[in-house]
Amino acid sequence: MEITLALNLPRDEQSVPVARRIVDTSMRSVGVEGECVDDVTLALTEACTNVLKHSGPGDEYEVRVKLCDSLCSIEVADIGRGFDFSSLADGDAADDAERGRGVQLMRMLVDRVRFQSKPQAGSVVHLEKTLAYVDGSLLDKAVAASTA
Repeated sequence: MEITLALNLPRDEQSVPVARRIVDTSMRSVGVEGECVDDVTLALTEACTNVLKHSGPGDEYEVRVKLCDSLCSIEVADIGRGFDFSSLADGDAADDAERGRGVQLMRMLVDRVRFQSKPQAGSVVHLEKTLAYVDGSLLDKAVAASTA
């Protein structure tokens, strides 16, 4: 079973909670456990916020969420100027840092974080998380049936 959401959102800070709520409600509706939903939506919030802060010009950005068996894949893409993700530190931000914690949070909350960027063509943040389902939920049954 596969469920896919695609959102084209305006580059406006008010779009971040909208994306978060749509993804949160959708995941809970099909039976993803609450802790997984919370991790995914917080990582999504950080990815969307980074697009708004760092992508440059462009009127909108796209969020794609795919639930396939026990894996959630998210892409947050913009069409801005691109961003040099190699400049991001792999280490932890200082406890008193006011910036730089978003990538650190994403890496703590999901299983895999990747960045793609092309100058003047935009950036894509890829997030992946292995999901747990509520017993007896729609996706729990679907995953069980596909592995039987």
